[in-house]
Amino acid sequence: METLQTILPIIIDILIVIILIVGIILGIKAIITINKVDKIVDDVNDKVESLNGFFAVLDFITDRMSSISDYFFEGLSGLFGGLVASKARRRKRKDEEDEEE
Repeated sequence: METLQTILPIIIDILIVIILIVGIILGIKAIITINKVDKIVDDVNDKVESLNGFFAVLDFITDRMSSISDYFFEGLSGLFGGLVASKARRRKRKDEEDEEE
């Protein structure tokens, strides 16, 4: 029993030292990995910023096309609405004339 009381603390101390060394190694590896990821993110950010001009032009073109199509369809809607309204007025006049007779 006495041998266990003397050997067990030594084994626990050795295991603690091993765990500490493994933790330090993992921390260093994590720092290296984070630095690599940071470089990749910076590179991707630079490439995305270089495309901002293209996206601005594309956005301008789609806005113009949208406004042109809105103008075109508003004109068609107004024309169609005018035709329907004039037909309704004619029908109303015809009904009024039929009632008068």
